[in-house]
Amino acid sequence: MDYKDFTHEPSEVREPLAAYGKSIFSIEEYLEMERAADWKHEYYQGEIFAMAGAGNNHNLIFRNLFGDLAYRTKGRPCRPLGSDMRVHIPENTLFTYPDISIFCGDIKMRDKDDDNATRPAALIEILSPATRRYDRGEKFKLYRDIPTLKEYILVDSEAIGIEAFRLNERLQWELQEYKDPASILEIHTADYSISLPEIYEGTYLYA
Repeated sequence: MDYKDFTHEPSEVREPLAAYGKSIFSIEEYLEMERAADWKHEYYQGEIFAMAGAGNNHNLIFRNLFGDLAYRTKGRPCRPLGSDMRVHIPENTLFTYPDISIFCGDIKMRDKDDDNATRPAALIEILSPATRRYDRGEKFKLYRDIPTLKEYILVDSEAIGIEAFRLNERLQWELQEYKDPASILEIHTADYSISLPEIYEGTYLYA
């Protein structure tokens, strides 16, 4: 099978890909294609979507946040994985690559494989112009189908600002916003906190 359609950087996000004369794919077809691809793709209900690339601010924010989070949660029951870990939501079929996923206890994998993790406790997405609307809207709706999810955190890469959605005792999602540059972001799931200056260090937003 020729995988050429899956080996180029996407110019747009959330546009279904048509490859090999097909528009609907099985999960196993998607996973086979993804193993040969140079670029990441999402899968949802038979359709495959190219994921947008990351800019410099996005990469710096990821480095700052993931690096500190991984170091400070070492040896604890909840620990982060980066954007190379594909997350699967069996409840709605989504396969995707969150920027940061936090798992507590043993990491559960789909069908005992090593490529598709399930049941994260918290997810973090770094917003970009191409993904902002999707991450805030439809993607969050799909993420809410994860029965173990307790926190969803959105980090803006174009302005200093963070939105933290947390599931309360009434099983309702509450929003806490961090806009003050002196704020401290708390990730309750990991018993972790970090200042916004540390998150945005090195970006043009926090010179």
